[in-house]
Amino acid sequence: MPALDHDLCYRALASRDARFDGQFIAGVRTTGIYCRPSCPAMTPKPGNVDFYRTAAAAHEAGLRACKRCQPDAVPGNPDWNRRDDLAGRAMRLILDGAIEREGVPGLAARLGYSSRQLTRVLTAELGAGPLALARAHRAESARALLAGTDLPVAQVAFAAGFASIRQCNDTVREVYGVSPTELRQLARRGREAVRPASGTGLEHGSTTVTVRLAARAPFDGIAIMAYLADHAVAGVERMTGAGAEAAIERLVPLPHGQARASVRLDTERPGVICTASLAAIADLAPLVARIRRWFDLDADAVAIDAALGADALLGPLVAAAPGLRIPGAIDPEEALLRTIIGQQISLPAAKSMLGRLAADLDEAEGLTPAAELRPFPTPARIAENGGAVLRGPATRRRTVLTTAQALASGELVLDIGLPAAELRERLMAMPGIGPWTADYVTMRVLGNPDVLLAEDLVLQRTLRSLGAGGTAKQTRALGERWAPWRSYATLHLWRAAPPIVRRARATPP
Repeated sequence: MPALDHDLCYRALASRDARFDGQFIAGVRTTGIYCRPSCPAMTPKPGNVDFYRTAAAAHEAGLRACKRCQPDAVPGNPDWNRRDDLAGRAMRLILDGAIEREGVPGLAARLGYSSRQLTRVLTAELGAGPLALARAHRAESARALLAGTDLPVAQVAFAAGFASIRQCNDTVREVYGVSPTELRQLARRGREAVRPASGTGLEHGSTTVTVRLAARAPFDGIAIMAYLADHAVAGVERMTGAGAEAAIERLVPLPHGQARASVRLDTERPGVICTASLAAIADLAPLVARIRRWFDLDADAVAIDAALGADALLGPLVAAAPGLRIPGAIDPEEALLRTIIGQQISLPAAKSMLGRLAADLDEAEGLTPAAELRPFPTPARIAENGGAVLRGPATRRRTVLTTAQALASGELVLDIGLPAAELRERLMAMPGIGPWTADYVTMRVLGNPDVLLAEDLVLQRTLRSLGAGGTAKQTRALGERWAPWRSYATLHLWRAAPPIVRRARATPP
């Protein structure tokens, strides 16, 4: 649904189609309420309903959220990853808390626009300016925390990004028509908050919260957990359980310090449950945004599977694995350095090398990790001391050190607010970084749904096994029919890769 066509939106509303929850909002002028498309209330007359891209636009129109369907208790809009224009890039940064940290001028500067131009474009495209969009996001974050945690209202206010408790109370009353305490009772509706699982090993002395993060069905959480397990670095990430019981624990860099986060699959509904120990409660909103990108929770899996499932080549693969998600990047700089260090070697060798790098840097700098988990080394640490501990070919060590120095100095900036083409161009300009690395990092950092790794050898091997050719040129030609979901096509082809058959050596006479 590229534009909010009134007739199409009304048909989705009349059929109570949950696939569109989070993708648009229905505002009823006669009642002054806005709802999600699947709201069970009586369908209003077509002439009485308007449709909005964001909750902020509905707020600007003087509407308040429906108490019955709770229109913000849904996965986020997949457009913010799919769209590469100014509005989509701005929304990625707003959801990450850029306005709370840097204000509108800082957000505009990161996007390369003036504050006035940014406000004009967002108001035209999304129905609200950056301040209103950030305010709506804070209200939605507060509702989620009130519903899903036992945090006091005062802590909820600051965790959601409000500057004061009074500001939180006023905003919640304006948006939902009730006080925060009443909203908590309404949102739970007899359901208890999700509490931390016992034995998580989270450190004491900081604020520990547990939040439930919903995904749009279908959601193949087992597959993405298996991917993370295959790439987990010893000492940096810890995997427990398997299948539906799988969980991953690691340190997450956030604006106010490291958070220790444990993420497990939600066994009751599509999504994940995250328990985190935070250095500051204000880091909760950025953490939630990054976990959502890490697990690609906002993807429109129905649309993706329908498009790729209709393809003669990919159809059987999609039917066998519906709801595949892009494994995102918890930190862009870490993702790039891990990719460079691990390229052109086997996955076990890459994991071993990355684990040794983290451990050797800690030892060289006299650091002792807490509770058996250490953060992945920052670019500054690698640039300063990595030369003494990095192993492997000289060209790869040189590429790692050069890239780390560029990241540490600010010469190379990776930002979720960048267009995909610009991010790829910045990466390709670095010595030693080729098309495969640039495309892979772009796919994972931005969650971009339309990146095809045409040079990938596993992808080409899978295509050859399916009788579809296997050169980079042939792969690009095939990929034209998979747009705009080529990243997901890549994941399906990786998953279907045939095992490598090694030829036995001839016995010498």
